[in-house]
Amino acid sequence: MFLVDSALATADWDGTLGAIENVLKRADAEVVTIRKWSERKLAYDVDHKSRGTYILSYFNADGRRVAGIEKDVQLSEKIMRVLILGTEKRPPELIERDIAGLPQEESSEAAPERGSGEERPGRPEQPVQPPREAAAPSDGKAEEEAGEKENAEP
Repeated sequence: MFLVDSALATADWDGTLGAIENVLKRADAEVVTIRKWSERKLAYDVDHKSRGTYILSYFNADGRRVAGIEKDVQLSEKIMRVLILGTEKRPPELIERDIAGLPQEESSEAAPERGSGEERPGRPEQPVQPPREAAAPSDGKAEEEAGEKENAEP
């Protein structure tokens, strides 16, 4: 997954894709697919940009080349961030859906919406414990004084 500036991606889409393909080419990666995934407002500014375009790419490369891809992204002026994950444990049908650009199917065990009051099956709600206050180390004088005050006559 590559993150690029939305304004730059809109103005020069071919140049943006070319920069990503160049980074992958330098790592001798075989590009399976590359496509726009989403454009979103970022949770925090990245390189002084508040919006970003995510570009999803599947590629085959030697695992030893991943560090080189990440280094090239750091040096790139067009690519703001990269996240590279292996797909060995991802089901092939989900990979095919991603490559084709099809929307994900919602499973029947999807998490409930926030505030719906429902909980997921098999996961009982845990009560929230308030944090414990740390007791300050004592030399015993405070307890002595408190005891003397209690025993003092009015």
